[in-house]
Amino acid sequence: MRPAELRDMSDGELREQIETARRELFGLRFQHATGELDNTAGLKRAKREIARALTIAREREMMAPSEENDG
Repeated sequence: MRPAELRDMSDGELREQIETARRELFGLRFQHATGELDNTAGLKRAKREIARALTIAREREMMAPSEENDG
């Protein structure tokens, strides 16, 4: 998924995307460990997808006003 598509998602949708990507990566790792995975490039793609989504989530977190600094 492209970064622009991830940025257009709401916070809830972004969290769901991260969870889905993590489940997919788990499945790919399991297939790789059991020797069932033919295309190992999917592992790298899944890791990058998670990293993109987490980066955007972190950007949003940093852009939100901090409640700790207000006190």
